[in-house]
Amino acid sequence: QGQLTESGGGLVQAGDSLRLSCTWTGDSFSMCGLGWFRQAPGKEREFLGASGWSGRREYDVGYADSVKGRFTISRDDAAMYLEMNNLKHEDTAVYYCAARGTLCSRRSIYDNSRYFSKISDDYKYWGQGTQVAVSS
Repeated sequence: QGQLTESGGGLVQAGDSLRLSCTWTGDSFSMCGLGWFRQAPGKEREFLGASGWSGRREYDVGYADSVKGRFTISRDDAAMYLEMNNLKHEDTAVYYCAARGTLCSRRSIYDNSRYFSKISDDYKYWGQGTQVAVSS
């Protein structure tokens, strides 16, 4: 069973850009539905975007309306990335990546773990998170 690791967080100024990475070892989470979430102090966890297997060479990607146009998700077989542009103070939070399953490349194409979801309860594996702080 693999482990998800987020990196790339830090302190930036409003208007800056930041790129977060979510990595894993081996093929633990390749071809799995993967999501980015964040949680600010005193607030509930918020869905940002997700990526899942499309049945073709590229992955399907979906975003929350609140970040569409500013945040971009990309991925390869060993990592998923979150490119964040024009950061705002309200983007300050701990950012998490999550996976719906593991060893998805060995699962049936009908297994839900291969596809992305906007619902946090659909994700079984979570990283420890990386802090992003945006100064105004």
